[in-house]
Amino acid sequence: MKKILVIHGPNLNLLGQREKDIYGKTTLAEINAQLEKFASQHRVELKIIQSNHEGEIVDIIGQAKKDAMDAILINPAAYTHTSIAIRDAILAVSLPTVEVHLSNIYAREDFRHTSLIAPVSFGQISGFGTESYVLGLQALINVLTKKIEP
Repeated sequence: MKKILVIHGPNLNLLGQREKDIYGKTTLAEINAQLEKFASQHRVELKIIQSNHEGEIVDIIGQAKKDAMDAILINPAAYTHTSIAIRDAILAVSLPTVEVHLSNIYAREDFRHTSLIAPVSFGQISGFGTESYVLGLQALINVLTKKIEP
């Protein structure tokens, strides 16, 4: 069974409460339940974490291969635009990675238009709300089952 690490970055624990006009009303627990359901339908195991701390995210990514993870689905949130450390950790573990965002980061403030994570990811999906996560998971499953090549 393939194993995918799902990482939710800073402030995503506040989903359903914060800026509903941008992030929607769905909570992080509800997103995780959607992902778990989709994963079980596709015979994939998920390890899901959320952290507001950059160093913890870097440590978790660095541990991914030792934990026998096959791929990473990450919403780095605000760290998308600032974290060279998360970028370098993804590059170092060399696992297929998909970056996801609930909002369309390119339709928002200028500083959000640059992702440090996208260049070291297989791909990026943004702007589809909670569906971004499901689309990202589907893409990773396709990569892992060789339906698409990284």
